[in-house]
Amino acid sequence: MGKFAHDTVVPDLESNLSKKEQVALMFDRIAFRYDFLNRFLSAGIDVYWRKKALSKLQSTQPKYILDVATGTADVAILASELLSPQKIIGIDISEGMLEIGRKKIKSRQLENTIELRTGDSEDIMLDSNELDAVTVAFGVRNFQNLEKGLAEILRVLQPNGKLVVLEFSKPTLPVIKELYWFYMNAITPLFGKLFSSNKKAYEYLNRSVQKFPEGKEFESILALVGYKNITRQPLSLGICTIYTGEK
Repeated sequence: MGKFAHDTVVPDLESNLSKKEQVALMFDRIAFRYDFLNRFLSAGIDVYWRKKALSKLQSTQPKYILDVATGTADVAILASELLSPQKIIGIDISEGMLEIGRKKIKSRQLENTIELRTGDSEDIMLDSNELDAVTVAFGVRNFQNLEKGLAEILRVLQPNGKLVVLEFSKPTLPVIKELYWFYMNAITPLFGKLFSSNKKAYEYLNRSVQKFPEGKEFESILALVGYKNITRQPLSLGICTIYTGEK
């Protein structure tokens, strides 16, 4: 499995922990403010992005979905509402995030549809060829080994099953590009520190976006791993992108 620049981007450069361990710890620490900061920092547009990503699955009507890096279960809950699957499993390495997700699921009485588990994208505790669809929203950047995680997702998908990835990307239009980088470099870490006392987490967000192999490069990684019918759709002037691929 190849190594990519983003694989080595970690929340704390001085820590001896692995990327995986650092990411889990970081999300445990910001979990209590995660949903609020998502809505606040994106002015609520992140909800639209998630809905747009899930619309890529409407034609196939998946019955069994895995949401990788599920966090506080936003995508799992939206998928339940928009796609009416029989079962959604959400996995994440942060137990703190999952705790909040479970409360949200219980309050919506979705326990029979959605199950959250502590789990790792590189070692998914499911049989091969088991799933109709897999979603990953703003999570592939946090994989310790990008190729390995994508290959493991491919393993658990059934033939013709579909992967939908929603991830930040870098705008290329002049002015928009400058405004975006000012926002990511200055505003996001500031509010991260103000509201969650964790500036490092939001500085990591910026660094991981900068290093992530986006666009055609990410499409080529999907192809290399073995996905077919790969598509890419930039959203909101290129601030984020939806990628799809099939087994």
